Amino acid sequence: MSSATDVSQSGVHYFMRGFDLIKTKGLKRFVFIPLTVNLLLFASAFYWLFSHLNEQLTRLQNWLPEWLSWLNWLLWPLAVISALIVFSLLFNTLTNWLAAPFNGLLSEKVERHLTGQSLGDDGLLAIVKDIPRTLGREATKLIYYLPRALVFLLGLLFLPVLGQILWFAFTAWMMAIQYCDYPFDNHKVPFGKMRGSLGEKRMLSFSFGAAATLFAMIPVINFLVMPVAICGATAMWVDHHRQHH
Repeated sequence: MSSATDVSQSGVHYFMRGFDLIKTKGLKRFVFIPLTVNLLLFASAFYWLFSHLNEQLTRLQNWLPEWLSWLNWLLWPLAVISALIVFSLLFNTLTNWLAAPFNGLLSEKVERHLTGQSLGDDGLLAIVKDIPRTLGREATKLIYYLPRALVFLLGLLFLPVLGQILWFAFTAWMMAIQYCDYPFDNHKVPFGKMRGSLGEKRMLSFSFGAAATLFAMIPVINFLVMPVAICGATAMWVDHHRQHH
């Protein structure tokens, strides 16, 4: 059972708590599927990204006029940072679509572990029955994300440094929405109401999303981000949101 938690605890605390929860007896098997999906897709996509990055960067350097040649020393770090930030969210969008039904099940099992209360039916049949609803929820998140991502992407391309900062902040917010949504959705809380709840605890939500974003940029560790973030977000739901819904 979960004990009362100090409301001052940050989102970083809950993200890090996810590392402990994925090792909990009885939860490990529910971590395996999203972890495997994440591992296979991320390894393939990461290899493709960096095998093409050098080629594209060379083209960009050749395109720069001579009077801007001093920018060459900035291009590599900016390109790598930009690629990692964009890639981390785009990749997670894809994997979350594929693993969405299992992510919801993992969140449900974590909540049961923390509260001792069942949310209802579980098992393979429940997962199959929930696929249309969970994919619809992912589509809702994608519709929310795309127009905003376009605006911040323009800033990323045309506002060096400031653009990276703005994109990171946007990514952190989206990470919070993505992973916190699973426990909300398990309780059939509408998407708009879920965003409102996260907004009411903006610093808690943003610090959680920022931690998830940073860990998603670390090779090897990023394979664990999906199950860790789901577990951490569910613990945050139990301590800060569950009583209001």
